[in-house]
Amino acid sequence: MSKMFSRFLKNESGATAIEYALIAGLMAVVCISAITALGTTMENTFETIKNALAPAS
Repeated sequence: MSKMFSRFLKNESGATAIEYALIAGLMAVVCISAITALGTTMENTFETIKNALAPAS
């Protein structure tokens, strides 16, 4: 039983999976933040172009 427990403690494959999951989660947060910021900038740009092209009343 103690051999099995010590082998379980030495096994690092679960730690690697957790590290990959944390990296993937961090990348998702960065991507969502970048897309949100870019979307706001693009919205403002298109609004400016629309206003410039609109006929004067």
